[in-house]
Amino acid sequence: MRCVIARFPFDLTKSGVVESMKGVTPEPVTGESVVVGGRHYPAKQVGQVVTRQDRRDFSTGEVLRAMTRLGFTCHPRPTAASAPLADPYGLASATLGTPPVRLTYGQV
Repeated sequence: MRCVIARFPFDLTKSGVVESMKGVTPEPVTGESVVVGGRHYPAKQVGQVVTRQDRRDFSTGEVLRAMTRLGFTCHPRPTAASAPLADPYGLASATLGTPPVRLTYGQV
């Protein structure tokens, strides 16, 4: 299927993309992702491997459109609710408990 990524036309096939991504270790997914061969890859990583272009040359949207047209499952950026960030202060407070009451001079 003919797909345009970064103003360049590419003739991509689903089997060709799977073959290109074989042996490529997925980077941690922090944004939009594409499932290739049962593994989640960041969209920019897939675009870089398939097109052999620098990641700055194309957008995530271009890669997602092309991969969706080829029949791959694409996932949007994880929301804050689905990927909670650890609160180091809350964790420390829960671990240590509440601080003791400190008496200063003049208090009884």
